[in-house]
Amino acid sequence: MTEHVDVLIVGAGISGIGAAYHLQTQRPGTTFALLDAHPAAGGTWWTHRYPGIRSDSDLFTFGYRFKPWTGTPIATGEEILKYLSEVIEENDLGRHIRYEHRVEAASWSSEDALWTVEAVRLDTGEQVRFTARFLWMCQGYYRHDQGYTPEWEGFDDFEGRVVHPQLWPDDLDLTGQRVVVIGSGATAATLIPNIADRCAHVTMLQRSPTFFFVKPNSNEVADMLRELDIPDEWVHEIVRRKIIHDQDAITKLSFDDPEALRAFLIETIRPLVPEGVDVDRHFNPPYRPWQQRIAVLPDGDLFAAMRSGQASVVTDQIERFDATGIQLASGEHLDADVVITATGFDLSVMGDVSFAVDGQAVDFADTVTYRGIMFTGVPNMAYVFGYFRASWTLRADLISDFVCRLLDHMDERVASSVVPAVPDEEADMALLPWVEPDNFNPGYLTRSMHLMPRQGDRLPWRLLHDYAEEREIIAGADLDDGRLHYS
Repeated sequence: MTEHVDVLIVGAGISGIGAAYHLQTQRPGTTFALLDAHPAAGGTWWTHRYPGIRSDSDLFTFGYRFKPWTGTPIATGEEILKYLSEVIEENDLGRHIRYEHRVEAASWSSEDALWTVEAVRLDTGEQVRFTARFLWMCQGYYRHDQGYTPEWEGFDDFEGRVVHPQLWPDDLDLTGQRVVVIGSGATAATLIPNIADRCAHVTMLQRSPTFFFVKPNSNEVADMLRELDIPDEWVHEIVRRKIIHDQDAITKLSFDDPEALRAFLIETIRPLVPEGVDVDRHFNPPYRPWQQRIAVLPDGDLFAAMRSGQASVVTDQIERFDATGIQLASGEHLDADVVITATGFDLSVMGDVSFAVDGQAVDFADTVTYRGIMFTGVPNMAYVFGYFRASWTLRADLISDFVCRLLDHMDERVASSVVPAVPDEEADMALLPWVEPDNFNPGYLTRSMHLMPRQGDRLPWRLLHDYAEEREIIAGADLDDGRLHYS
């Protein structure tokens, strides 16, 4: 059995649900389906179950532009799932979603001008097939079924329990346990204050510090407007614009005067750190602010756990594991009953789906991206990759507008396919990595950059990381500039 649709969306997380909404709204009559390997919608917010799971971006911009957010800026995973479920229900999107469908292969036929997508139903084991005019990859950018854990000497000698937050077990009881959380990013900063009160003690063990930004989990502008009984839609849009404006200013400062931003971030947290803790050693990273993600601490909850004595921080190198804990390079030993490896995730290139075009396997590392959305040599396909320094959904919305406009343009031209191609006069342009290390360089990117598509040194072959720029550039992109080839 083969099911045919005009557009096939892979992934029913925040990107895929948004894509479905925009497609249904902007192109009524277009047939579409969403395939997701999980038994429910939500993507990251369904798979991540560790204590305290929450957003690291404000929900006024992480939420969709079309559905007002009415809660606190930083939301729990449960609140985000509820929000996404409301979008599905309010727009009757559920009938388009095929859950427990894992996509394994996608092949394009120029003769038929169709994608054929092979998937397996995880609930029955049945192989199923879909065909589509256009393929929209909204599966995210990391592997959901496993996290990244480095290899440490003696790791197998440890007699306690090791847990990765991405695969949090339901039976884990931390009551009275000595816990070491390896890592200091957003996951560790979220997890620690939510387990500290039940542990004997929890230690955040980091190789190097992370920048933290402490702020109340409230928004003064939103609170004021709500007091005035301003409609939710107005509140959402006004606050959204204010946050985007402020984020843009901070991003510019991180490039123009990074040491000023560093000083601001460090001095903000200094009064919150327990007395006697060396702020510069434990909370002043060697990299430029926003060269890696700045983790938000709503109401400074991580530092509150440290001030209570329930949590502490150690900055050191792991020499080896042993039966009772972790031996550090400094000579210190951390006794542990449970080790939680908040050490990040592994990048997934196009969902680890096997791609082919006219029988030839596609290696995305050999392609060049068109606006960070499409790829040379790969027809009728779009990919959602969000922002690092702003909310993922801001770019997902921009890409949805672009794809719908592109499909409209194809209809106007009576074109069955579109593919980016570098013209001869640009063939000698410099090719750069998907993300340049001096721009943004967290471990999950640097470990996998060789697998990702390349970008050029000029538009439209650049992947920009700036919403203020892209909302104008992508919206005004010339679809007949000679870089997109229609058939």
